[in-house]
Amino acid sequence: MNDRIREILSWYDSENPGVRANIARMMNHGKLGGTGKVVILPVDQGFEHGPARSFAPNPAGYNPLYHAELAIEAGCNAYAAPLGFIESVAARYAGEIPLILKINNHDLLFDERDPMPSLTASPRDALRLGCAAIGFTIYPGSAMSRTMYEQLRAVAEEAKGYGLAVVVWSYPRGSNLSKQGETAVDVVAYAAHIAAELGANFIKVKPPTSTAEGAPYIEQPEAKKAYEKYQVPLKTLPERVRHVVQSTFDGRRIVIFSGGPAKDDAAVFDEIRAIRDGGGFGSIIGRNSFQRPKAEALKFLATVMDIYTDKIK
Repeated sequence: MNDRIREILSWYDSENPGVRANIARMMNHGKLGGTGKVVILPVDQGFEHGPARSFAPNPAGYNPLYHAELAIEAGCNAYAAPLGFIESVAARYAGEIPLILKINNHDLLFDERDPMPSLTASPRDALRLGCAAIGFTIYPGSAMSRTMYEQLRAVAEEAKGYGLAVVVWSYPRGSNLSKQGETAVDVVAYAAHIAAELGANFIKVKPPTSTAEGAPYIEQPEAKKAYEKYQVPLKTLPERVRHVVQSTFDGRRIVIFSGGPAKDDAAVFDEIRAIRDGGGFGSIIGRNSFQRPKAEALKFLATVMDIYTDKIK
């Protein structure tokens, strides 16, 4: 346990020793262990987007073992997936990598504008399977957001009672938000803050985007007035990342950023540099890693981790 991890744990003094131990377990595991940075492999896309869209680019990915082995060999801090995938690997790889059980999920067979994920597992399942944490998605901006917040309060209380950490996917989405507004800097920062207020130990959000002209995109008129009045720096992606991190108790929560849809390596690596330079704690990268052959995926993830540890500028 080094000083950086002790500092991070000090932000969670209200948590019981079990939760703090599991936060430390994830922060100290893998290639980035002890650095204060995190790279997690998430494989919930089969449920969220469908198996062909997720795994046809690399058919090895239909097998749950492939993903656990990829996360272990790459030296990821943790591996996150829904119940079926975690049940498929938990016994075989017990103790080899921290597991995060994604306990609610949403499918696209009925893709409503105001989504409401289903509870597909429980904190008790996570305890049974030896997980370090539960994962839970909220959609701030959805007409169903109040129900999600109430569900999160209940499952987080149960999970923390078992000593499990809580990882929250906070993805703004709903009929009152434009598509571009889902990744507007004001909306992403708001979503991250909501997750922190709801007791998340780790918070996953999307990188805040800009307009086609390169200006920061702001969705809410009142937020735009505040940003302009107080001259909040938002022009570059590192500045926008810094604002999102600041919005989680002045950076006293672990904020990680999604990899998003598959894109070319140069774009991914530029984004990782921006997250690093903006003070982000790391990435949770699924499709951009597992949708390629294992050798390529390992090389790709090694580069991501080298960027976070400043081995690559």
